[in-house]
Formats: sequence, structure tokens, C-alpha cells
Amino acid sequence: MALSVVVAAAATGGAGIRCNSLDLGAGLMCHRSRWKGSAGAVGASKASHGWDCIVGNVTKSKVSRRAVAVGVSAGTAALIAGAVAAAGALAVASMGGRERPSQQAILVTRRGMQLFEQGKVKESVEKFDEAMELDPRQRPYLWQRGLSLYYLDRFEDGAAQFREDVAVNPNDTEEAIWTFLCEAKLYGAEEARRKFLMVGTDSRPVMRKIYEVFRDGRPVEEILQSVSSTGGADFFYASLYTGLYHEVYDNTDAAREAMVAAVRSPYGSRSGDYMATLAKVHCLCRNWELETSSNA
Repeated sequence: MALSVVVAAAATGGAGIRCNSLDLGAGLMCHRSRWKGSAGAVGASKASHGWDCIVGNVTKSKVSRRAVAVGVSAGTAALIAGAVAAAGALAVASMGGRERPSQQAILVTRRGMQLFEQGKVKESVEKFDEAMELDPRQRPYLWQRGLSLYYLDRFEDGAAQFREDVAVNPNDTEEAIWTFLCEAKLYGAEEARRKFLMVGTDSRPVMRKIYEVFRDGRPVEEILQSVSSTGGADFFYASLYTGLYHEVYDNTDAAREAMVAAVRSPYGSRSGDYMATLAKVHCLCRNWELETSSNA
């Protein structure tokens, strides 16, 4: 008996995708890669980096990560619902009708991400905490919770979340940066930099440059100077992290300019990337007025 789960997803340009490591029940365990993620949790990039999934002990398949997002189209959502239902059916059959807590946890996590997208940051943390209670194994993988904690000014909890994440995924560049962002709020930039987490080499040149600038305290202008185009994911990520870097040093005007540029960029306004949502939430939390460009 074999179950093959393959879901197609729309390409969003040359972006990295951020994905979680999720247990969907029935042994359907999807392990996150370093690529950054899509609106709602798990998405797909143009490079087609996917999830390696094991359905019980049956078939190993590639599931597009964008397709397991909460922001997917109705058709894709239906495909995902079918995939999850099939996995759930296997779980129920193998466990005498009992639903696995981990399957509940992933559904609650996705609800938390939806709430974050709506700007309901406090409520999103409540859902992420609920997911951890349902399945404590998911704790080190809830990077979404760390992001929400940052915007609630719970910097110590946020740093702890990101450090746990890097402990199980030592190649996660962005989690190392977010650890620094939290700890800079607690101890100041210089002390936080002394605690900076060392991670593996990111495959994305723009993220390698961002990591170097944050880690070494290099001129922040180097980030945008490393990007050749203003239309793709690289420009979005360069603008996002330029804004976050300026915020570390309380350069509010420069932070606002860079963050708004990230939101108004084609990638920021169209991709469905969870980090594009974060840029909008960042502006909302700072009460920065946002107007998307007319051609977005």
C-alpha cells in the first residue's frame, strides 16, 4: 500500500522559503529546510525546494511547501485538505480511532499564523503556545512564535525560542539574526553581538551578506548595495533587514523608509511569503502609515 502526496504551487520568484518541521499525523513528518516560508506556514519557491515527507512507513514524497500554507488558493487548499485527511485517516486506522495530538498541533499552528497575518499578534502567541501544549516536540520548530514574541516586546522569550530553533537547525541564518534582534533589545547591540550565534553558510547571497553585516557590525548600506534589482525577493529581504538593523540603533526614520520599501516592493506585496506579512505587521505595530504602490 502506498500513498503519494504531491501538491503543486505557484512560483513566487527567486525567493527563499521558510518552512517548519511538522508532524501531520499518521507518520507524515515534514522537515524544514533553510529556505524561508510562505504566507501561512509552508510554501514553495521558484527553486522548488520542497518538503521531504514520510507517510507512515509507506511512501516518501515531495510536498510543495507553499501548498501547506494558510494563504493558498482554494484549489490548492482543497488538495492540501485531501492530503492531510488521507494522512489523518491512516492515523485513525492505526490508532483505533484516536487522533494524534501532533495533527491537532499543526492545525493550531496554522491558525496562529493566520492571526499574525491579521495583525492579532497576542492571539497568535496564544495559539502557538497551545500548539506546544498539544505536542511539546514542536517547540524548537515554532519560529513563528519567536517572531510574534518580538512584536510583543517579549524579547527574552523570543531569544530563547530562536536559540532553541538554531540548536536543532544549525544552518538557520535568519533565526540567528532574530536572536540578535531580541538580545539587542535586552543587552544592547554590542553585548548581543558577542553572543551572536554561528550558523552554517546560507545558499542565498543576500542572506549571507545580511548575516555578515549583523554579526560583524559592518555598514548597513552594504546590504542594499549587494542587490542588483528592486523587483525580486533579494530586494525585499535586503530592505526588510536593513529596516530591522536601523531599528536596533533607534534610527526610526531610516527604519521606516526601508521597511515601507520592503512592503511596497513587488515581492513584498504579491509573494504571500510569511516574511512579507511580517513586514506589514511590523509597520502596523509601529503605527507607520502604509500605502502600497499603484502598480503593486
